[in-house]
Amino acid sequence: MDTVNVRYIVNDVEAAIEFYRDALGFSVDVQPAPGFAALSRGALRLYLNAPGAGGAGQTLGDGGTPAPGGWNRFQFVVDDLDATVEDLRGRGSSFRSEIIQGNGGRQVLVDDPSGNPVELFEPKRG
Repeated sequence: MDTVNVRYIVNDVEAAIEFYRDALGFSVDVQPAPGFAALSRGALRLYLNAPGAGGAGQTLGDGGTPAPGGWNRFQFVVDDLDATVEDLRGRGSSFRSEIIQGNGGRQVLVDDPSGNPVELFEPKRG
C-alpha cells in the first residue's frame, strides 16, 4: 500500500504529538526540531508544522501565513465510535458536533489541540 502524506499546521507541535500518539495511536517517526514532527499510522504519514517552521510554515509571497483550522480533514476509521469519543472527551478534546448518523455509518469531527479537524468514522455494519 502506498503511503499517504498529510500536513497540518499546528500551534504547538508537542501538544499535537500527544493528541495523535496517545489518543489516536500514531507513532512518532521523526522530531528533528521543536517546530516539526512526522508521525504515522498504517499508510498515513502525518507531518506537523508550527507556523514559521521549515518551508511549509513560512509566510507566503502575498503576506499570508499558514494557520491551523478549516474544514479539510482526513478520515480515521474506528471500530467503536462511542468508546473513542468517550476516551477523547476524558482527555479534554473538543468536538464540532455530536455523533452524526449517515447512510454509510456514524461520524464525528474532533479537533486536534490546534483546531485541525479529524473525522472519526464507524462504518455501518451488516
